[in-house]
Amino acid sequence: MDAQGRGRAGGIDPADQWVFDPKTGSYELRLDHAEGSDPASGQGSPPSALTTPPTATSSFIPSAGPSPAASGTPSVARPGPKAPRAEPGRRPLPGQRGNGGGRRGGAKPATGRRRPKPKKTAKKKVMLWTGGTLAFVLVGGSLGAYLLYEHFNNNLSKIDVGVDNAAVTKGPVNILVIGTDKRSGKGNEGYGDDGSVGHADTTLLFHVSEDRSNATAISIPRDMITDIPECTTKQDGKTKAIPGSKGVRFNESLGQEDRDPGCTWRTVEQLTGLKVSHFMMADFNAVKQLSTAVGGVEVCLGKDIDDPKSHLKLSKGRHDIQGEDALAFVRTRHSVGFESDLDRIKLQQQFLSSMIRKMKSGDTFSNPKKLYDLGDAATKSLTVDTGIGSVSDLTKLAKDLSRVNIKNITFATLPVLDNPADGKTRKTVILDKSKADPLLAMVKQDVSLTEVKEKEKKAQDAEDAKQQALLKGPKAEPVNVRAKVLNGSGRIGAAQEAVAWMQNSKGMTRTGNGGNAPGGKKIDKTVLEFAPNQADQARRLADAMGLSADALKETKADAGPMAEMTLTLGADFKAAGTPVTAPAAPEKAPEGIQKVEADDKNICAK
Repeated sequence: MDAQGRGRAGGIDPADQWVFDPKTGSYELRLDHAEGSDPASGQGSPPSALTTPPTATSSFIPSAGPSPAASGTPSVARPGPKAPRAEPGRRPLPGQRGNGGGRRGGAKPATGRRRPKPKKTAKKKVMLWTGGTLAFVLVGGSLGAYLLYEHFNNNLSKIDVGVDNAAVTKGPVNILVIGTDKRSGKGNEGYGDDGSVGHADTTLLFHVSEDRSNATAISIPRDMITDIPECTTKQDGKTKAIPGSKGVRFNESLGQEDRDPGCTWRTVEQLTGLKVSHFMMADFNAVKQLSTAVGGVEVCLGKDIDDPKSHLKLSKGRHDIQGEDALAFVRTRHSVGFESDLDRIKLQQQFLSSMIRKMKSGDTFSNPKKLYDLGDAATKSLTVDTGIGSVSDLTKLAKDLSRVNIKNITFATLPVLDNPADGKTRKTVILDKSKADPLLAMVKQDVSLTEVKEKEKKAQDAEDAKQQALLKGPKAEPVNVRAKVLNGSGRIGAAQEAVAWMQNSKGMTRTGNGGNAPGGKKIDKTVLEFAPNQADQARRLADAMGLSADALKETKADAGPMAEMTLTLGADFKAAGTPVTAPAAPEKAPEGIQKVEADDKNICAK
């Protein structure tokens, strides 16, 4: 997308609107006052919003008061009277207005004693999604009230790709992150091939496990030869069908032949077998803006680099880079490794890992101005699907994914081989199925690629044993199994097919068709929900259906004597009588897989 520079409405910096509240020991955002109110004295209408800055609980949560849009007031807060000049021995609080210090009438002015700096809590270490730079950026913390501004909402661009997924779902999440090499638009000039519509230059599929315990980002090489399926786009209000292509570079799935991110979306689903939930796309300018907004990103080089093509010139060792240097770093490939796109991917993974660490450990989320700059840069940088096409929807997604711990995030590269058709030129690559298949099987079954410590492994083993125990014990007689079957498989008639088979072939006469899954949503995996006092019924049904222990979800409270269990069929349900259990995924990634753990600070490009 074109990065449009939009100034702050009225020239007001929202960072000036933060006020320290001694009662809570944190800063709060005080927005517009109604006409006729006196901010200095505290008289008149209360502020339209009062929102605490970054914590896990306040992350992206709309204010309880009316929004600026609802009240008809401008989106950006009006400036209040200037704070009084500090007297000797006294220091005004941030955002202090008039003699009232932003408090209501009758409140005493602040004393000269400095209030203790609020302690950094574990809540402020929450990680958040908000942006992308040639791929994406995982941002730690929260943008809090700033993303409530209509200004940020207007920054976002969105594309209807024909899939309107909800922002948040209960199952695993797959975010397609696309970095385009589009050469048009502000900030993208001067990189050669001016005016190019661009390609899918850098692509990652970020998979987050169903329980949000781990995440795997799979880089897809742009020069991989693959098939691009037929796709449908919406252009100028009209629907256009774009024919597929066979045996072409993956990066042609975007931009070429008028293809939009929906075409890349469908190509990735066909290639990986993973169902994409949402997409985020950014251009060259995103890297420059976001790296600058966070105050630079640390990278490491194992040798001096002077690449005239990317304009990267850095000496061996560690550097904090931002702006043009950051963009040059993620673009260079002629000065590292074998000068291939695969070596460039390693640099990008190092950069993104470092960005995540910077977000998590820096002061970005305790500094209102940095928060604003980051939010502004992130929202200007993004083009997204309609399912997350507003700040409110991004908020929901961010809160849902914030549970992933940085130590359990792994970057991996989809395994490829040199294309034999190229001979010695090594221009393109092809998929290495012998390694790609087990890697993708691990991702589909939420197996983390992170090397777990012995203590964590024991805890996981204990949890696995507890889940397996659900399958052990007495089984109810078939006639005593009560269950309603919901269809979340995406295949019409699947629930009725399953029920007919249960009743006629398995004697489970008290089962019934409950219709479609809530919201008509398709889910990947079949799930059986039951109460503790229904465990014997669950074991009988699981045995008949061929369900694995992972498919069983036991509630905490017992159910009534006539209550039904709920069996929701997923895409893994192929046919009645066919076991649902998927083949076991490998416990470890295949040898030779290129991967980087996000919390590894010792990565150094050579």
